[in-house]
Amino acid sequence: MRIAVVGGGMAAARFAERYAALGGSGAVTVYGAEPRAPYNRVLLAEVLTGRYDAESIALPLGGASARPGCEVVALDLAARTLGLADGTVEPWDELVLATGANPVLPPVRGLRRPDGYGLAEGVHTLRTLEDCARLAEEAVGAKRAVVIGGGVLGVSAARALAALGVRTEIVHQAPHLIERQLDGEAAAVLRERLQALGVDCYTGNRARAVHGGTGVPPAGGRGSVGSVELASGYRLDCDLVVLACGTRPRTGLAHAAGLPVATGILVDDRLAAAPHVAAIGDCAEHRGTVHGLAGPAWDQADVLARRLSGAEPDARYPGTSPRARLSTGDLEYAAFGAVDENLDPGLDVLRLTDATRGSYKKLVLRGDQLVGAILLGDLATVDALAGAFADGGALAGHPLHLLTRGTAMTGEAR
Repeated sequence: MRIAVVGGGMAAARFAERYAALGGSGAVTVYGAEPRAPYNRVLLAEVLTGRYDAESIALPLGGASARPGCEVVALDLAARTLGLADGTVEPWDELVLATGANPVLPPVRGLRRPDGYGLAEGVHTLRTLEDCARLAEEAVGAKRAVVIGGGVLGVSAARALAALGVRTEIVHQAPHLIERQLDGEAAAVLRERLQALGVDCYTGNRARAVHGGTGVPPAGGRGSVGSVELASGYRLDCDLVVLACGTRPRTGLAHAAGLPVATGILVDDRLAAAPHVAAIGDCAEHRGTVHGLAGPAWDQADVLARRLSGAEPDARYPGTSPRARLSTGDLEYAAFGAVDENLDPGLDVLRLTDATRGSYKKLVLRGDQLVGAILLGDLATVDALAGAFADGGALAGHPLHLLTRGTAMTGEAR
């Protein structure tokens, strides 16, 4: 059996590695448009700081054949072939679409070059190793940067730039940082920690335009960005702009082939989009949800590997409970499940804070059931929390043990 995996990202690598580990006997080929074999995108900010190099974040493929620099431009589902950008046509028996997602470009004036092709000088995304290399080069000698977007990527990028000595400001439209996974109290603690690292935050603000400076790149080859204008009219001076406004599933290939597409490529519980065609990761939409996170992508890859390898032919993907984890330099957090207790009056909360250490911990409970949790600044009990969620949230004993290991903290329970 010939399995073609289209896309050279984290979901593709995970599927290939698990398929081999489970004894799959088919020949797996991973086609990637980027010039490098799959790597861990979660660590791009750490590559930016120099903590890791490009080689150290490479992902194992379990013996699969890697075809980097081979962009797939066409699919023929009836003939079971794919067409590459160089004109080559390759056959397949099973097709796995792991095409990932593209960075979202917000409606901000001045982001693009005057001819409309590509980003303006000094404006960056952070999605690939090539993006990372360009940003690292321009960060040399830069004094100020503005990151547009205060989600996980925006916070990671801002922390990395600050570690390089660049004064950085985050502009985020939502009321607080990382609003999808943190509550307001946790975000306030995170904001204080960022400020201590040299990162200022403008939440509840929208960027309206990027303005150039003198129009002449300064010494060192950096771009001519001069400032970011907020909706209020206030301008933030800067040398660099980083866009971290989320991603959009890359579905053009699937749509052109006639596969069902909404926000992402529509898949069922088998992760199938059509006979002999599956989709996983950032490009897949399952039960109306596009996760856009590494954890669910790997869950999907694991299920598909079990099914196609024959280890579990009837494997099904039930969905992934919301969870996220960030560990970048001095900033660490983990979030599980539902973290906003205000959405359900039947929920109880156990919350512990430590202003001295800059940590915040919270459990959201429904009776003896754990439905959500946040750890920020102290992840000592993250494994216990992850285990509780893996067991369906059932708690044995007082839930306080999931938050503390003998640490003296101030607390509130209700």
